[in-house]
Amino acid sequence: MPPCSPLDPVRNAPHTLSFMDLSALQHLLGLAPGRRVACVGDLMVDRFVYGDVTRVSPEAPVPVLARSHEMTMLGASGNVARNVAALGGEVSLVGVVGDDAEGKEALRLVGEEAGVEGYLVTDSDRPTTLKTRFVSGGQQLLRVDLEASRAVAGTVEQRLVRTIRDAAKGAGAILLSDYGKGVVTEAVIAVCREAAAASGGKLVVDSKARSFARYGAVDMIKPNAAELGHATDLPTETDAQIEAALARALELWEAKSILVTRASKGISLAVRGAAVRHFPTAAREVFDASGAGDTTLAALGLALAADVAIEDAIAFAQLASGVAVGKVGTATVSPDELIEAALSAHMAPAEAKVATAQRMAEEVARWRAKGLKVGFTNGCFDILHKGHVAYLSQARMWCDRLIVGLNSDESVRALKGEGRPVNDLESRALVLAGLGSVDLVVPFEEDTPIKLIEAARPEVLIKGADYAESEVVGGDLVKAWGGEVKLAAIVEGYSTTAAIARMKVGAEEKVGGS
Repeated sequence: MPPCSPLDPVRNAPHTLSFMDLSALQHLLGLAPGRRVACVGDLMVDRFVYGDVTRVSPEAPVPVLARSHEMTMLGASGNVARNVAALGGEVSLVGVVGDDAEGKEALRLVGEEAGVEGYLVTDSDRPTTLKTRFVSGGQQLLRVDLEASRAVAGTVEQRLVRTIRDAAKGAGAILLSDYGKGVVTEAVIAVCREAAAASGGKLVVDSKARSFARYGAVDMIKPNAAELGHATDLPTETDAQIEAALARALELWEAKSILVTRASKGISLAVRGAAVRHFPTAAREVFDASGAGDTTLAALGLALAADVAIEDAIAFAQLASGVAVGKVGTATVSPDELIEAALSAHMAPAEAKVATAQRMAEEVARWRAKGLKVGFTNGCFDILHKGHVAYLSQARMWCDRLIVGLNSDESVRALKGEGRPVNDLESRALVLAGLGSVDLVVPFEEDTPIKLIEAARPEVLIKGADYAESEVVGGDLVKAWGGEVKLAAIVEGYSTTAAIARMKVGAEEKVGGS
């Protein structure tokens, strides 16, 4: 029996897994280098302006944003290309920019993206699409768009068609992003179909259009549930409603398959001649959904270019988008982040709280953007006792999220001497992570946690009241950036040293009594 192609129905396939198998993920990531993907369509510049809102303007009932910083990145098809490159693929990006400052910014951003080859056509009669979002406390306050939606034509369209032919040579997938800004014309659609046929690649369309009929017999169309409902005039809430809408869509459109993204409800896939398949997804905290669809498209396209089975391509896309929505702005995801996410999906809740310094920094960025106060404490926590629990509970009262820096086994041994720690690092980390007062446990090798403190920049630094404030490592730094040092009360009569001494006495009495 011949093998199935990536878009063929999988014979006797079960209802799909919620998580991607780690070995399948590593295999796919190993295939990614050298796989070529062409990203074609509407290109945008995304600008995020961040700040704090503490008052209302006296001129009008509107919030006043005190700007702190801003981020600028490629959006739409540009964000798809960034994500393909970040995942290890080779990317050619084809789009149109204006002869303006934003167009020069887009050219600069493309040039800075490793692994992205820019094939940008300049149209002096249209502005570069720019979306500026104003954000405070993790919430968008306002979005301002600069754009023109008229279709490209004449010599610009001719140059665009020629450019697509060159850029798509050897592509295992062509990803067509149609945001309705005028770049995806009938001629562009036709040349993409021709290029996909010539290279043997898959043509996947992600569109905001009211109707998808004009794309013709493409390999896949990827609407979200709302877009599918809008295009078919049918409800798309339940699995049954999705199936009915997909059946109608296959009647209306020539596409070989339709993949609909359904946010927390997962993904549903309709392939001609096969039953609709539903792919549930793992629940993830959504921090910022900007560009999540682009990440899904990028991962899906790269997986199809690598000729993996469709269920693995979808699981890969779900995993990537799940990581993306936990990051700020139109963010990319890396192979290391996907592997960590795949591992975390199979972990118990306590295990998921044990983090590297890098993940700590990412978590802190998410917390702080939501306006949460971050606290930090540290210690050996060798034999967890009543005093530790009371100490950590008090520390958590002073902040919204508490990070515990945990000395490694070697670090404990250097501080406490031979025979310590009694419990190894993994055991100590998991016991700490099991406490409700602890939000993150971060092991460190050094004698002091100063590097973690510098990376986390906590608003509150906590140590036990057996220290003087001047003795707290990192206290001067925390106060310098406007934070505070807190000393938590010590429960008398409880300590690891005392617990070990009691165990030794008990063991000696038992030996003597025998």
